[in-house]
Amino acid sequence: MKFNCQQQALTKALNIVSKAISSKNTIPILKGILLKVSPEGMLTLAASDLDLSIENKLPVSSYEEGAVVVSARLFGDIIRKLPPEEVTVEAEDGANVKISCLASEFSIVGQPADEFPSMGEIKKEQTLLLEKELLKSMIRKTAFSASIEESKGIITGILTEIEEEKITMVALDGFRMAIARENVKNKEKKKIIISARIMGEINKILSELEEDEEITLYLDEKKAVVIAEDTKMMLRLLEGEFIKYKDILPKEYGTRIKAVRGELLNSIERASLLAREGKNNLIKLALEEDRMVITSRSEEGNVREEVFVEKEGPSLEIGFNSKYIMDVMKAVSDEEIAMEFNSSVSPCLIKPVSGEQFEYLVLPVRISSN
Repeated sequence: MKFNCQQQALTKALNIVSKAISSKNTIPILKGILLKVSPEGMLTLAASDLDLSIENKLPVSSYEEGAVVVSARLFGDIIRKLPPEEVTVEAEDGANVKISCLASEFSIVGQPADEFPSMGEIKKEQTLLLEKELLKSMIRKTAFSASIEESKGIITGILTEIEEEKITMVALDGFRMAIARENVKNKEKKKIIISARIMGEINKILSELEEDEEITLYLDEKKAVVIAEDTKMMLRLLEGEFIKYKDILPKEYGTRIKAVRGELLNSIERASLLAREGKNNLIKLALEEDRMVITSRSEEGNVREEVFVEKEGPSLEIGFNSKYIMDVMKAVSDEEIAMEFNSSVSPCLIKPVSGEQFEYLVLPVRISSN
């Protein structure tokens, strides 16, 4: 196997497929990247952790077909450190891999390509076309709310509900819940659950791609394939029943405020500087007639911030983990947001001032009465 290509193009392809390399994997071949040159002069790079497999293709010159597996860490580090010139990669005897560029020459150990797991095929039971920016936005608005504890099973994933007129993504971790909705035309209905970790990697890959073309999503019962430009991502769906999230959402509210999102975020960020880690990053919100008073205290001092709001309903004092509120404010881009409350021990619902593009449910932290 042999090929020539530009260092920048090879680096970009490596950055994309490397997102399927898991540091936790104990299978040696899965710590590698497959390099395969086709008879037509197309180089395919592939990596997999069995839950997520990624392929990226790019044209090469002065090629000889063949395949080899190289260490993802070592090969990637070498290519990234080379100058931005033409790189030659050649597999000798199907084992040693020679890399040369200008005056640099490396020889590293390779592994047989036939030991690398095949990405396999998918039964294309359903096809969905999505705008790249729409998918990125929905992942950004939800992924941070999924549980990061693997023992929590199904809630480490993002529920994706595909309906005829819209697509909805939902993530929760027991302390908060995120819902994002977008209008999309679909032919069929389907519900799938994808690991939030994998969704995060997909989002990073989409951010690296230059063209704003549509993303193609193929689905079957156990797998999904995302195709964008020259990149193909196959992922395993999580199996199980997701929590009935609609039953958790409050149907009414007692107090509602409307606030400028940027001002609220800045004030909470400042207040959180004195929120102690051991106290759930606690901040207190006092909803008064035309303002929200944000306070926090620790052994090192205390802080008071005021944000002007439009309020309807009775005054209220409630405590929150500041990180959970800040995560929401950073995830959305609306200039103004609405927050709905029922009591100091009931969840808060954060929504757009109008419409239903997103909803965030955040559980409060109990605060002492003194």
